Amino acid sequence: MSLTIQDVERLQQKLEDEQQDYQIELQEGKILVMGPSDIESSEIGAQLIYLLKLWVNPRKLGRIFDSSGGFIMPNTDLRAPDVSFVAATRLKRTVRDFAQLVPDLVVEIKSKTDRISKLEDKVKLFLELGATIGILINPDNLTVSVYRPNGELEVLIGEDKLTINELLPGWEVAISELWPPVFE
Repeated sequence: MSLTIQDVERLQQKLEDEQQDYQIELQEGKILVMGPSDIESSEIGAQLIYLLKLWVNPRKLGRIFDSSGGFIMPNTDLRAPDVSFVAATRLKRTVRDFAQLVPDLVVEIKSKTDRISKLEDKVKLFLELGATIGILINPDNLTVSVYRPNGELEVLIGEDKLTINELLPGWEVAISELWPPVFE
């Protein structure tokens, strides 16, 4: 049985009525249910959103979304990257619904229970559907992998700097700034 966006919305409402907190995506007519991520992955996502918003907002370059923002893809899937960016020229006003577009930038952050191959597949699918840049952050080995539609892959480590000149000219961040601090 192939499910639709309306089925997802009904399920979300039912879960909310039962005070259940799950993130739901629709992939190839099948519902994917995800529980909360580990707090390290969450903190990395919050830090990246913070660093992106510091650059994007004053320049009015576009919009940054967290993992709750759902996007209806051209293939009718409903997906929600951990972090995403949509250029201002493509989304002049937010809507009280899922966005019917592919984000320009998609970021997936590996949680402790995620399989890296599934995250790579998700990032690559976004690129196939029209994303400009895909990023996979792996806290287990402290790497940031940057994917581009032409198949180019750049793996950043240590003090390497993450740049996204195609979308955010001039923005850069040392990937070491993404990792949660240790307070001792």
